[in-house]
Amino acid sequence: MSAVIVARHARTPTERFKDAAWVAFVALLLGIPMVGMTTVDQGGALVVTTRFGVLAAFVAASFAGRFAFRWVMDQYRTRRDAKSTTVKVDRTAKVVQVLGWGILGVALFLPAMYSDNRYVVDTATTVLIYVMLGWGLNVVVGLAGLLDLGYVAFYAVGAYTYALLFTHFGWTFWEALPAAGAMAATFGILLGYPILRLRGDYLAIVTLGFGEIIRVILVNWTELSNGPNGIGSIPRPTLFGLPFERNPAEGEQSFATFFGLEFSGMHRIIFLYYLILVLALLTNLFVSRLRKLPVGRAWEALREDEIACKAMGMNVTNVKLSAFAIGAMLGGFAGVFFAARQGFISPESFTFSESAIILAIVVLGGMGSQMGVVLAALVLVLLPELGRNFAEYRMLLFGTAMVLIMVWKPSGLLSSREPTIRLAKASAMGGQK
Repeated sequence: MSAVIVARHARTPTERFKDAAWVAFVALLLGIPMVGMTTVDQGGALVVTTRFGVLAAFVAASFAGRFAFRWVMDQYRTRRDAKSTTVKVDRTAKVVQVLGWGILGVALFLPAMYSDNRYVVDTATTVLIYVMLGWGLNVVVGLAGLLDLGYVAFYAVGAYTYALLFTHFGWTFWEALPAAGAMAATFGILLGYPILRLRGDYLAIVTLGFGEIIRVILVNWTELSNGPNGIGSIPRPTLFGLPFERNPAEGEQSFATFFGLEFSGMHRIIFLYYLILVLALLTNLFVSRLRKLPVGRAWEALREDEIACKAMGMNVTNVKLSAFAIGAMLGGFAGVFFAARQGFISPESFTFSESAIILAIVVLGGMGSQMGVVLAALVLVLLPELGRNFAEYRMLLFGTAMVLIMVWKPSGLLSSREPTIRLAKASAMGGQK
């Protein structure tokens, strides 16, 4: 068996050369406008100049890099497949567990390590928002196997529900949080019910249209959403009624005065960070618990074979609706936090690109993998931030990293995940009469 595996992954130098030549050709086509030509200012006029030397180096580097990368990957896959699958799964589970506790430890103490660096805490808060959104979409896509390209619509519903409840009724963050989650879940059911018979690409097209419909409604229904001008002055959450303000309203105490601290804007930033961290951890516990319940097992069974589920008498309609409703509810919770953190929302914050990023987090992390979502969120959020010094090639580096991840790990960063249920060993089963 191992000989067959080695033969399957072994590539001749000629095959690697042809593969690298094709990549070099594509690099040449892309490099002519992006690398081979540039504009310079000559007497107030822009003149196009060529950089064929740089282009040639770019193509040569692409050829050599692809050839070396293909060789390394062939060697890696050959050695990987030669190992025992059982040992690999157990080892991966242990590594993931250790990695998860390590990331949690860093997350808990990060504000203490960077208490005077607002940029780091803000970036970490953004990562946690996408982690929470990824875990919500993971219910629909990763567990139930329903491709959703309009998930940002539920994100928008949660944000606008909080904004409107405050604007018209004066609701606070904590009062609006469950209401916004319920409203988003209702929209999830309204979306899911008419499209229960659709699967695959057709389902993706309908959910994409739903996301755009919500955005267009928010843009044009100015009486409700204030149109493209958005809604501002959204209040931020308080800690048991203690606002994070320098000058609170008359008769109120601020967080700083209550605890006898000198006022600092970082207090609010750190509080928002810990708030989204708690919300994300509760989301993880909630989804992990659901996976072990009958509804979670039904989601995964539906993802594997819908026809078999129907043959076994499973109510596929209710299973799909529950996935849409719960995923939408979690997205609505994240939307409430986003509105409270920003203090201002507009339809431009909920475009299709946001749905694409959230879906990319789920796919790159590994379908159904909770820890994979965390790793993918770290990669997709931090990579553009690290590329600020290469602003001209920022999106090029971002796209290249995504392509490399898909080539290196086509099933996601963590394609293997802990099984939902374990069967008893054969020896133990045989001893029971």
